[in-house]
Amino acid sequence: MISNERPSPPDSRCPTGLDPKPAAAEDTIKSDSIQIERKLFIFTLKENPRGRFLRITEDVSGRRDTIIVPATGLEDFRKLLETMIQVARAQPTKSE
Repeated sequence: MISNERPSPPDSRCPTGLDPKPAAAEDTIKSDSIQIERKLFIFTLKENPRGRFLRITEDVSGRRDTIIVPATGLEDFRKLLETMIQVARAQPTKSE
């Protein structure tokens, strides 16, 4: 072995070589979706042993991106979203 080479970890899926944590069981409390233009947004309120959280998934032509908001931050998230809506209504779009 060349001095700058390192042996491969035992499991190439886990670069540290440690066993990955098993996925925690999640219970779905409520789920709903909304289609906006070509994007599908899926809102899922879930709970696991660590607490409740909102998972927001954006699906565009099969490509998915997800954010997770802990339930403890939902009120702050709502306030910020309301502020963004007010600003969007007050500001004319560049096309106007």
